Amino acid sequence: MKIEHVAYNVEDPLAMGRWYVAHLGLKVKRRTVDPPYAHFLADDSGTIMIEIYGNKSAPLPDYRNMNPAELHLAFVSNDVESDVRRLIAAGATQVGELDTTPSGDHLAMLRDPWGFAIQLVKRGQPMI
Repeated sequence: MKIEHVAYNVEDPLAMGRWYVAHLGLKVKRRTVDPPYAHFLADDSGTIMIEIYGNKSAPLPDYRNMNPAELHLAFVSNDVESDVRRLIAAGATQVGELDTTPSGDHLAMLRDPWGFAIQLVKRGQPMI
């Protein structure tokens, strides 16, 4: 089987969808203009999607206070340092320091403007 999407219940799917498109390069594959404002967003391969929506009948996770090791969304970056600066200028906040692992991976953890953890990754040996 192939994964189609992973879904996240978020506080402001309209603004978050715009931000992810403008600053992370995702593309809207489908969206609704009525509650719960579901947005299906695909990466540049067009084969992996996330869904963000605002379902008021379900508890909203406290993303701001979650440790990023609990949940984060990772993006491939060709230049982690440059992308960190660009995303901070767009309203993200950095969590911790940039890291290089023994295997040569370059990593950065940030939070989007709504507190959801996003990681930037440049692998020493690409896995995908």
